Amino acid sequence: MRWFKTGLPLVFLWLLLAVSVAYAGPTSEITVSSALSLKGPFDEIGKAMEKRGVRAIFNFGASGMLQKQIEGGAPVDVFAAASLKEMDELLKKGLIKENMKSDFAGNSIVLVSSLKSGIRVKSFSDLKKGEIKRIAIGNPATVPAGKYSEEVLRHSGVWDAIKEKLVFAENVKQVMDYVVREEVEAGMLFLTDAMARKKDLTILIEAPQDSHKKVVYTIAAISGTKNEKAAREFISLVMSEEGKGILQRYGFRLLKQTTHVRKKGGV
Repeated sequence: MRWFKTGLPLVFLWLLLAVSVAYAGPTSEITVSSALSLKGPFDEIGKAMEKRGVRAIFNFGASGMLQKQIEGGAPVDVFAAASLKEMDELLKKGLIKENMKSDFAGNSIVLVSSLKSGIRVKSFSDLKKGEIKRIAIGNPATVPAGKYSEEVLRHSGVWDAIKEKLVFAENVKQVMDYVVREEVEAGMLFLTDAMARKKDLTILIEAPQDSHKKVVYTIAAISGTKNEKAAREFISLVMSEEGKGILQRYGFRLLKQTTHVRKKGGV
């Protein structure tokens, strides 16, 4: 009886500790600055990371703006951009780990309108029509989707003719919001963004792949990361078969050449 009185509480205490350990949260935490167009798959990848003991805190935005934040000293561990330009500029400044840099997905540029809209556009030349008064694209200076859109419009020979109609947005979400609210007649963004809002948007045209630079998403660890192990684990998951499967479900294309990782002393 004496053991029962003193030992039983100890048993409960050990059980409580065991349960606490079993259900303990992530053991490490990283901040991932990511292109807004990756929000869907990265939220899912983040949940998979948490099961592995790493909590990923996401900062989604236009790649160009995220680049500026990193250059300004923002506490970031991993950067995922929607084009090579931003990553290359950070690489030149020594702000990313080149041996932890990988290209991991592709995308397409599409012209969309509101699902409620009755406009008919069969080619980019149709954007010159009087009924098309406003066209939203991301700001080419900071938004990769906007830069690709500019390349498409120039390639199609309509840039000069419609530039007065263009409404520059801060990111792809703003482009979608303009279109859905019918504040513009059409907008240009990534195919994956249009797929995510298929209840609100209709795809009018998919730009030919040769009308713009190849859309390449790239990811890397930041040179100043204080948690390189967790950063490496996140990048590895993105590059894994599980990560590729998640990306494909959201409409991203896989790349034949996906990695820029170099061995020490290599070229």
